Amino acid sequence: MATEIERKFLVVGDDWRSLAAATEIRQGYLSTVKERTVRVRVIGDRGYVTVKGITVGASRTEFEYEIPVADAHQMLDQLCERPIIEKTRSRIDVAGLIWEVDSFAGVNAGLVVAEVELEDEAQEIDPPRWIGEEVTDDPRYFNANLIAHPFTEW
Repeated sequence: MATEIERKFLVVGDDWRSLAAATEIRQGYLSTVKERTVRVRVIGDRGYVTVKGITVGASRTEFEYEIPVADAHQMLDQLCERPIIEKTRSRIDVAGLIWEVDSFAGVNAGLVVAEVELEDEAQEIDPPRWIGEEVTDDPRYFNANLIAHPFTEW
C-alpha cells in the first residue's frame, strides 16, 4: 500500500516564482467522495490516473498510474466532473525537501498553495519565507473540493 504524507500551506508573495520553471497541469475528478477520490491528470505530454483514500491528519493512501495521454484527455473532456482544475506547478528544492507550488487559474484563479511531502507526520520542516498559513486540515483547499466550491466563489 502506498501512503502519501503531505502538508499544505498558503503562499505569500512572489519570491518563489523565480526559483523554478512552471509546468501546466489539467486535472479532473471521476469521483470526489471523501472516502476515495479518483483523479485524471495531464502534465505536459503524459497522462495519469490517481486513486486516493480518505485523509487522516496529513496522511492518506495513494495509488498513481501513468496512462496514455490521449486517454487522459478524453476522460478530462468527456467523463470528469466540472469544472476542470487548471494550474501551473513549480517544484522548488529547499534544504532537501521538494515544495510543489500550485498557482491556480480559471475558477480558482488567485489561489496559490504549496505542498511538501514528508517521510512521516512528525518530520520537522523549516518553511521558506514565502510559506504562509498552514491549511493541511482545511478541506476547502483539497483540489477535489475546489470543483464544488471554487476559490473565486468564497
